[in-house]
Amino acid sequence: MSGNRDLVLALKERMGRDIIGQEAVVERLLLALLADGNVLLEGLPGLAKTRAIKSLAKNLEGEFSRIQFTPDLLPSDVTGSEIYDDKSGSFRFDPGPIFGNLVLADEINRAPAKVQSALLEAMEERQVTVSGTRHAMPDLFLVLATQNPIEQEGTYPLPEAQMDRFLMHVVIEYGTEDDEVEIIRLVRGETRHGGDADARDVVPARAILDARDEIRALPIAEAVERYIVSLIYATREPQRYGDELASWVRVGASPRGTIALDRVSRAHAWLRGGDHVTPDDVRAVAHDCLRHRVMLSFEANADGIGAGDVVSRLLEAVAIA
Repeated sequence: MSGNRDLVLALKERMGRDIIGQEAVVERLLLALLADGNVLLEGLPGLAKTRAIKSLAKNLEGEFSRIQFTPDLLPSDVTGSEIYDDKSGSFRFDPGPIFGNLVLADEINRAPAKVQSALLEAMEERQVTVSGTRHAMPDLFLVLATQNPIEQEGTYPLPEAQMDRFLMHVVIEYGTEDDEVEIIRLVRGETRHGGDADARDVVPARAILDARDEIRALPIAEAVERYIVSLIYATREPQRYGDELASWVRVGASPRGTIALDRVSRAHAWLRGGDHVTPDDVRAVAHDCLRHRVMLSFEANADGIGAGDVVSRLLEAVAIA
């Protein structure tokens, strides 16, 4: 397993040189890639959300495509459409940007729900249906969506059904003052010398696909599986852990939350070089796997309680078997 892991760790190091002060974000992007899921990055404008995704794309073999979500975007702008071919006298499918290996859905919450939902089938079923015909996504396929906080003007909240399709929801915060100084120097150097990756350093797509097989084969004890399920059920039955917690949660995580915790904790264990999954691996990724799957009550919102606060409280309350 060391060969593929070495390649992924080298990819992590190169991305870390591009993205200053966001080591956790870099790791989360790689975990989503290894766990074969989609990731939603949330943060204020200018916090390197798009840069992080572009850094992954330039260092990984595959086709990169970008969709800039705007209020006037149409579903066919995402999926593609049937067009009439004068030469053949028939319609042919013209694929849209969703058919890349790494798809950047930039500012996804600046488009209405009808356009946002165009991603649903591709994200969940790995296919799109246009004019009754199904078109499959490539084997290496990852939607990397960015969104601005919903409090910002001109944004549309993502439907709960679409939020649940994201394996992880990663929140990007400001770095330190020292990080900002390094950012100035990094961008200045890129302006002078360019910022393209050496083609010899690009990680082959085959390494990621093989790594996924290794991750799926990683052993996990029944006690850890039980711990994952206990965390999920705690979001559904929070009253078992106190009246205050119960007053904060309106709807708990779906079975996709269980699957996400299992897949991402496996990827986390593999990336750190472990030969099995531990409860610490589960706890390390719980916030990113669950914060978007817990629907908060009016009381929680009124008290300034976020989904991350609820997940933290659950991690304190739920015992490890």
